Amino acid sequence: MRYISTMLVVKDLEQSKAFYKKHLGQEVITDFGANVTLTGGFALQTLESWIGFIGEPSIEFKGKNMELYFETDDYDDFIANLEDLDTLHPPIEHPWGQRGVRFYDPDGHIIEVGETLTAVAKRFKESELTVAEIAVRMGVKEEYVLSWLS
Repeated sequence: MRYISTMLVVKDLEQSKAFYKKHLGQEVITDFGANVTLTGGFALQTLESWIGFIGEPSIEFKGKNMELYFETDDYDDFIANLEDLDTLHPPIEHPWGQRGVRFYDPDGHIIEVGETLTAVAKRFKESELTVAEIAVRMGVKEEYVLSWLS
């Protein structure tokens, strides 16, 4: 058995496709009408078809029990374009140095965009930390830091 995809139920498929393309660069790679798969490997399913599958009309949105996670090398550029997103919290820096922000898609699914660990290591290197200091700051082995900096 192998895992295939995460699927999000959406109220308006066209609106969701546009959102994921505009904000996260996702393109449709397969389109089955009521279900589309995006380049990130996840799928969007219309609410109507989902209810037809499970026979349950009471679907809840804006839960806080999962998220889709994306990373970018250009976090500063991404953060500069948050104005029309419904953010869950402002951009933060985690204790290990990685920066991230969480926001909602049009149906209240949580999306997180974080800085790649390579970008974190490079940012720390540019601030003149040594490889050993970066490893301590990020809580990882020096070999990981070296691989991110190579």
